[in-house]
Amino acid sequence: MPLLRRSLLAMAAVASLPGFAYAAADPVAAPNPEFGLRALGDPKAKVRVIEYFSLTCTHCADFANETMPEVESKLIATGKVYWIFRDFPLDRVALTAAMVARALPPDRYARFIFALFASQDTWAFAPNVDSTAELGKMAALAGMPKATFDAAVASKKLEDFVLAEAREAQEKYHVDSTPTFIINGQPHAGEMPYADFAQLIAAASG
Repeated sequence: MPLLRRSLLAMAAVASLPGFAYAAADPVAAPNPEFGLRALGDPKAKVRVIEYFSLTCTHCADFANETMPEVESKLIATGKVYWIFRDFPLDRVALTAAMVARALPPDRYARFIFALFASQDTWAFAPNVDSTAELGKMAALAGMPKATFDAAVASKKLEDFVLAEAREAQEKYHVDSTPTFIINGQPHAGEMPYADFAQLIAAASG
């Protein structure tokens, strides 16, 4: 399936919105749980994959829905791959969704992300949808109190953290589209079927 390129102009346009500015925060530092690493698998795995994604990217959703189940069962669960989630929000809706996901306990993060991708058409793209309200409903189903949801959506610190991850992606790996996978330090852009992804993992394994 062809890759939908998302240029840095899209990020620049979003960044020009009031209150939407990159922070100088270190995205690796985690002074509280909301800023901690979100990952799956064994940190000692031979292959480390960093996925940069936007929760409103249809290609990211396709990868999550069609390829990720096999990646989880055949590569992550077997100890071959350590998977790190990193946000690269392409619009305000994706930014809000990323902030809400970060406010969940770390052990609920991945499942919530996958649920958002599975229902992307409903909460992000349905006609006349109030995406924040829909995110609130999904967060409640994941066990998030409304007060926590409201605080997450309003949190400037969370916003700055998520945008710092995106800035790091641009500066360190030259990410300009989603999804982009950093496999043992090497970037690979675009969704792909499991067979193609598994070949990249095998090559990285040496």
